[in-house]
Amino acid sequence: MSAELTDAVRRALARVQDPEIRRPITDLDMVRGVSVDGGTARVEVRLTIVGCPAADTIERDVREAVLSVEGVESIELDLGVMTVAEREALTTRLRGSRAMPFGPDSLTRIIAVSSGKGGVGKSTLTANLAVALAAEGLRVGLIDADVFGFSIPGILGIAGAKPTQVGEMILPPVAHDVKVISIGMFVEPSTAVSWRGPLLHRTIQQFLTDVFFGDLDVLVLDLPPGTGDVAISLGQLLPHAEVLVVTTPQPAAAEVAERSGLVARQTGQTVIGVVENMAGLVQPDGSVLDVFGTGGGADLAARLDVPVLASIPLSVELRRDGDEGEPVVLAHPEDPAARAISELAQKLARRGRGLAGRKLPVSSR
Repeated sequence: MSAELTDAVRRALARVQDPEIRRPITDLDMVRGVSVDGGTARVEVRLTIVGCPAADTIERDVREAVLSVEGVESIELDLGVMTVAEREALTTRLRGSRAMPFGPDSLTRIIAVSSGKGGVGKSTLTANLAVALAAEGLRVGLIDADVFGFSIPGILGIAGAKPTQVGEMILPPVAHDVKVISIGMFVEPSTAVSWRGPLLHRTIQQFLTDVFFGDLDVLVLDLPPGTGDVAISLGQLLPHAEVLVVTTPQPAAAEVAERSGLVARQTGQTVIGVVENMAGLVQPDGSVLDVFGTGGGADLAARLDVPVLASIPLSVELRRDGDEGEPVVLAHPEDPAARAISELAQKLARRGRGLAGRKLPVSSR
C-alpha cells in the first residue's frame, strides 16, 4: 500500500508547476524524495535559489497536491536549495545549445510594434495586445525594448516586479499569462536611462538570449519610437520579425510613422500592417468626435502597401486601466477599444507564421 501511495503522491506532484519556469517541478528535478508511512507523506523539494520568490507558492501547491491524495493524512515537507552544480545542469537543460532561441529557425513568431513618434499609445496597445494573444490560448512573451521610455510593467500592474536569476539565466515575471521583461525591472524607480548604441545593443541581445521564456508561440516587442539604435539592433538580431506600425489618424503622425516601417524593411523585416490608434471618440449621443483627425492610418497603409489591421478608438477606460495597471481587454472587455484590440489579436493568431525557407528541427532516418 505504501508503494502505491508513494506513486500516487509522485503523480500528484507532477501537477505542481514552478510559477516562474512554468514546468512541473518533477520535470525540473526539484523533487528529491517521496515516501509515505502510515498516512504521512515525506517530500523533499529543492528550490532553484536561496530566497526564491516562488517558494511560498510552490510550498502551498505541493502541500495541496499531496494532501489531495486519498490515504495521505499529513505531510512532512523538507524545502531546500539546489547546489551550484544542480542549478548549472538545470539551466543548461532548459536553455539548450542555442545561443539565440528566437533565430530564423525558431517556430516562435516575432511581432515588433513600432511607431514613428512617441505619444501615440504604442506601449499601451502592445501590452494589451500581448494579453489578448494570451487570452486566445497562445504562449506569449513580451519584451519592453523601449529602453528610454519603459512603461510596460506599470501598464500590466507589475511595476515593482523583479526577475529571478538562476545562474546565468533570468526568469521573467509573469503578468496575465504573459512573460514580461523590461529594463525598468533592473533600475531604480524614476531613474533616467541614458545609454548609447553598444550598451543598448547588448541589453536587447541579453533580453533575447539570457531571459528564459520557454517555448513561446509569440514574442511581442515594444520598440522605442523612431528609427534609432534599438530599431536597428533588433533588425540585425531578428531580421525575420513581423512589424506592426502604429500611428494616430493625424496626417503628421502618419508621415513620421512611415519612416519606422521603411527602416524595418531595410533590415529585412516584414511590415504586416498598420494599427491606427486614438481614432474617433464615441460621444454619449452616438456621434463620433475625431480629436486627432481622420485618414492617417489609411494613408500610411497605402504608402507602405499593407492593410490597416485595426482602428482603435479613443477610450477613457483604456487610459484609466493603463494607469491602474489593469489591461482593458480583461478589465473592460466590452469597451470599444478593448474589442478592437481583441479582434486584432484574433487576426494575428489566425495569421500564423509560414514555414517556407526555414529549417525544421527534424531529420529523416
